[in-house]
Amino acid sequence: MSKACPEPSDDASISTYPPKLAAIIGLFESLPEAEKRENLIAYSEQAKKHEPKPGETFDLEDVRKDEECTDTVGVFLKLDAEQRAHFRVTLGPQVQTLTKAMTSILCRGLDGMPLDSIMALPADFVPKIVGGQLVRIRSQTVYYILTRIKSACKVLLNRQRAAQA
Repeated sequence: MSKACPEPSDDASISTYPPKLAAIIGLFESLPEAEKRENLIAYSEQAKKHEPKPGETFDLEDVRKDEECTDTVGVFLKLDAEQRAHFRVTLGPQVQTLTKAMTSILCRGLDGMPLDSIMALPADFVPKIVGGQLVRIRSQTVYYILTRIKSACKVLLNRQRAAQA
């Protein structure tokens, strides 16, 4: 028996995320826990690809070591002509694997998004990617890069608003 108005599924919530991030979320949601961990390790190994390239310039550079992170992290944000964000991130040698994985996922998943969309992004997708157990064990780690990226967006938005005033 078909319903005239089907119940919203988890897939409907994925559509609220940026398309690139939604694809990554969909991949991880389809995997058993062991394969999630394997894919997180694979993403962590891609983190170096998201570092600034020689000669690149940025609209915002935020390099610091926070108490909740094991090493220095640099978030570099550049806006293109359409005011869409592109991130580069540097990670110190002591940064944990999960932070490296989230760096790759977020740099790829949020690439080309407007600042306001990134700021409005709920963090509820993180457990869908890393799994509930790792979120409980490493709660600071899994949200750290997202928090830093949102912070960079907020600073740049505030600068833009001040310049327009």
